[in-house]
Amino acid sequence: MPGTDLPLLRDAAREAGQIATGFFKRGHQSWDKPDGAGPVTEADLAVNKMLEETLPAARPGYGWLSEESEDSGDRLNKSHVFILDPIDGTRSFTEGSRTWAHSFAVARDGIVTAAVIYLPLRDLMYCAAAGEGATLNGAPISASQTQMLDLAEILSARPNMDGKHWKDGQPPDFKRSYRPSLAYRLALVAQGRFDGMLTLRRSWEWDIAAGDLILREAGGGCTDRNGVPLRFNNPSAQVDGVVAGGIAVRQQLTGALKPVT
Repeated sequence: MPGTDLPLLRDAAREAGQIATGFFKRGHQSWDKPDGAGPVTEADLAVNKMLEETLPAARPGYGWLSEESEDSGDRLNKSHVFILDPIDGTRSFTEGSRTWAHSFAVARDGIVTAAVIYLPLRDLMYCAAAGEGATLNGAPISASQTQMLDLAEILSARPNMDGKHWKDGQPPDFKRSYRPSLAYRLALVAQGRFDGMLTLRRSWEWDIAAGDLILREAGGGCTDRNGVPLRFNNPSAQVDGVVAGGIAVRQQLTGALKPVT
């Protein structure tokens, strides 16, 4: 099924890009979600509406988890589930940046099997299906195989560098960079542009599901902050942070972090 789900997600991403780009160019309304959950725009909702109208019709037996849809426990009883972020990086979208993405995935029994991350204004389409490798605009991509953490460049927000998170009271010696979209960060690691990615906050599944597969198919991998492989379609729709990269860098990062129980 991954081979047939990927074209479905790819087509949905291209249509999403057309919808979102239209709002981006002509202006849009935005407002803050309750409880400090971040901004949402007309574009997020328009993309989500298109997804709700097309994807369940194509896969009527699949569950549904989207940032912009009310969650339902029904998905927990489904083997397959769509995990969707209509626009990842909405704040960047509202600020006029080009660094926002559509992040779409299908998971089967907790493991992502098909995934797309699409940045329409940068013309970047990252894709993967289980066992079929990862691509950027149709060309194969591979994750970095850097062996030493002190030679690595890691995508990480500044709060992750606080000493309270690390066994030695300070982070290891690596170069830190940052990009606003979590999905895009994972895609850049899969592409080999960066050696790893780190976020220590509890992370929503729709932000990371697509990147998890794309990175695994590019020869890297993702775990939570304790080094446990990620599984999806959880009741909370969250995982306990993300540590991503090649095997050596990822193991050194998780080994340096304080375990969380």
